Parts: sequence; C-alpha cells; structure tokens
Amino acid sequence: MTETNIHPTAIISPKSEIGEGVRIEPYTIVEDHVQIGARTVIGPHVQIGKWTTIGEDCQIYFGATVGNPSKDLKYKGERSYVRIGNRNVLREYVSISRSTFEDDETVVGDDNLFMNWVNIAHDCIIGSRVIMANFATLAGHVVIEDDVRLGAYAALHQFVRVGRMAMAGGCSKIVQDVPPYMLSAGQPARVRDLNRLGIRTSQINPLSKLSPETFALLKKAYRILFRSGLPLKHAVTKAKAELPADPDLDYLLNFIEASKRGIGFSHPGRSL
Repeated sequence: MTETNIHPTAIISPKSEIGEGVRIEPYTIVEDHVQIGARTVIGPHVQIGKWTTIGEDCQIYFGATVGNPSKDLKYKGERSYVRIGNRNVLREYVSISRSTFEDDETVVGDDNLFMNWVNIAHDCIIGSRVIMANFATLAGHVVIEDDVRLGAYAALHQFVRVGRMAMAGGCSKIVQDVPPYMLSAGQPARVRDLNRLGIRTSQINPLSKLSPETFALLKKAYRILFRSGLPLKHAVTKAKAELPADPDLDYLLNFIEASKRGIGFSHPGRSL
C-alpha cells in the first residue's frame, strides 16, 4: 500500500478527507470539505476549493484551481460543488468553477484529459473520455458528452451541448449545439463532416465502439442531414423514413430534434 505523502509546505484543512496513497506537492492549498480519492497526485501551487470532490488516480498539475467560486454575477457565496471522477488529468493552470446555485454542482466524469489553461465554468457537465486541448473554454451550463474532442482555443457559448463522439475544431466559436459524431469548426462553427477520425480512434475503448454497420448508417445520415440541401427538420424526417432503425442513429436524430440552441450548418454550395 502506498503511503499518503503531503509536503510540509502544503496547507491542508483539517476538515478535508485525503485518501490512501495521495501525494500533495509544495505550496498547494486544500480548503474545507474537500474529498480526494486514493492515489491522486496534486502538483505544486494548486488550489482545491471548498466543497470539491476528486476521485481516485487523478493527476492535477502546477497552478490548477479546482472548485473556485462561480464567476456568475448571480453567485453570492452559496454552498455549491465540483465533483470530479476517476483517472482524470488536469494539466497546468486548468480552472474548474463550482455551481452558481445552492447545493448544485459542476460535474466531470472519468478518464478525461484537460490540457494547459483549459477553463470549465460554473454548472458545466462533462462526460468521460473527453479531451480538451490548450485554452479550450466552456462558458456556464455547457454539456459535453462522452468521447468529445475540443481543439485548442475552442470557445463554447453558455448552454451549448456537444453530443457524443463529436469534435469542435481549434479556434472555433461554438454558439450552437454540435450533433453527436460530427465535426464542427469555424467562426461561428458549422458542421463540416462526420467526425471520421474521432470515431475511429474511439473504437479502442469498448464503451465507445460502433459497429461497421452503424458507422455506415451515420455516413448516410450525414449526407441526408447536412448535404442534401433540405431544411434540417425535413432532413431529419427523410432520414427516419429512409434509414433502418439503429440506437446510435436514433440518438443523433433525437439530439437534433431536441436542440434548444439550434444546429450550425451550411447548405451545399453556400460559402462556409
């Protein structure tokens, strides 16, 4: 069993709970009511704000701030939370804010990688196996589903939802929802293609694996939805009529129909 190792310069609240085998490096601050899971490593000069839960086997690097107060002007210091799952990697200067609302939470799943200077604002919900590249930024209430990739400097507007296994290109301005399995990019972002590379690279994980038949269906759905020239509502109806039932295809079509912010895309022949 690995012993817990806390550097003598670290400031650890006696009201926090530190799991077995945790390592906390110099000048890090752990505030009240924090829970840190077993074998998690917290680097130097990190601040873990109060009411934060961090799972097992996470790695948090220099200068990160996790559980800092919501920057929403409505926030008045109420008790709210950040909850982070297992095996997450937070690189240098990552910032994650807790919820604006009393007893609500900002949530991060398992096995995510957040690169340098990633910002996750209040009330965001992030799934598992997500990669956010350097300086990717989420405004409040953004939902990122499993296996999503966000390129460097991608900026997402409040309340945007990004579907499973989608990708937002680097430096993109995301003001509308990004459908699952799609690649969106631009200023503002538009659906450009099926996220073919992202889908293929996700196949190594059994939880993300799509059958060849489903992949073929998604390619057909992409052509109907975004390359046929039909209004999106009519394209969804056409896809439902012409393509066989499949859970992943149904999820894509239901995501589009349920979108509150709309889907950014350009008709064929229109300048992107």
